[in-house]
Amino acid sequence: MKTFSVPSRAEVAPLNQEIFDNLQKALGFVPNLYATIAYSENGLSRFLAYQNAKTSLTNKEKEAVNLIVSQVNNCVYCQSAHLVLGKMNGFTEEQLLEIRFGKSSNEKLNALVQLAADITKNKGKASNETVDQFFLQGYTNENLVDLILQISDKTAMNYLHNLTQIPVDFPLASTL
Repeated sequence: MKTFSVPSRAEVAPLNQEIFDNLQKALGFVPNLYATIAYSENGLSRFLAYQNAKTSLTNKEKEAVNLIVSQVNNCVYCQSAHLVLGKMNGFTEEQLLEIRFGKSSNEKLNALVQLAADITKNKGKASNETVDQFFLQGYTNENLVDLILQISDKTAMNYLHNLTQIPVDFPLASTL
């Protein structure tokens, strides 16, 4: 199988070089997976616009979705990233471990995590019970659409890493 390397700034299109510079300023580094998207001249700007679009989900809810989807899709890179980002958004290690196992002690978050896992495992389908529980916890049609968009964002990244196997460059947040 082809081996993928992480492109350097000099190896990507000028628009992507500018994005690399902005990421370097904002984060202190360019995540390897973002750099890999830069193989596409327009892919990185298009993906970042999609990823950073407004949503009805809170940052904490987005991180819970990102983590469970990455767990279901067995993406080591994204699991590592979202352990770090989950802690930055207020989750404890215990809560992150719960989410990785597809649950949460918070009933509302539990309904979100279980539906995200169900949708991911079943390629866009979910049980009536899981969907009903989501709505019983106060989520709306808008939240459902935003959940599906969040799952698609994370699934794309999971697939990119699972295929390219580029090195993980996020410090592992824990041994979870």
